[in-house]
Amino acid sequence: MSVRSTVLSQFKQVAAEQNKTLPPLSDDLALLESSLDSLCFAIIVARLEDELGVDPFSAGENASVPVTLGEFIKLYEDVAK
Repeated sequence: MSVRSTVLSQFKQVAAEQNKTLPPLSDDLALLESSLDSLCFAIIVARLEDELGVDPFSAGENASVPVTLGEFIKLYEDVAK
């Protein structure tokens, strides 16, 4: 499974578990408009670390904070290389 597919799968799974309704997932979706809260993002990041073996938020000092879903996915794609 690709990094993109893994990230999208976690967004959908966590949203369902937390009873959140996701808007259509696209690269330009602002994370603040995703309907997910900080707990949801914490769960997603923890699960992605388990699945992908990386945490881009602790991998380096130069990691920027993603604003859109596309930036979030790219952050994981870049670290998983």
